[in-house]
Amino acid sequence: MSTQDILSAATQRAVDAQLPYRGAVTPAEALALLEGDSRIKLVDVRTRAERDWVGVVQIAPAQHLAVQWNLYPEGKPNPQFLEQLREVTNPDDVLLFLCRSGVRSKHAAKLATEHGYTHCFDILEGFEGNKDAAGHRKTVEGWCKAGLPWVGA
Repeated sequence: MSTQDILSAATQRAVDAQLPYRGAVTPAEALALLEGDSRIKLVDVRTRAERDWVGVVQIAPAQHLAVQWNLYPEGKPNPQFLEQLREVTNPDDVLLFLCRSGVRSKHAAKLATEHGYTHCFDILEGFEGNKDAAGHRKTVEGWCKAGLPWVGA
């Protein structure tokens, strides 16, 4: 699929699900977008600790942005999220938001959209996905389960 085909499908998902942001992509679609257009950015909203201890996506460094949604160890929302996002992006950039399981990334995409960003996409399933019956992640869904490039801690 071309970049435009993926973005169109992602936008249609948003219409179908009445999402408050531009669209939603699967992890594989996110990687295809990043590989197909160096201007597209992945915004990893996990905490620094999550990135350090669990791992990160392996993409071009210029495309991988880290802006924490919550702060660690406090667990409180990052009051400077929008300010930090503005420091590394522009409102017209295509942004793919990623978190652990796809919850915080939805909130980040919504907030960015509400503040003038026009091309915000959630990466469905997140980096690790939901837990399996034994309480483990990376086994049910997500970037890691899909076998996409990442570097562990």
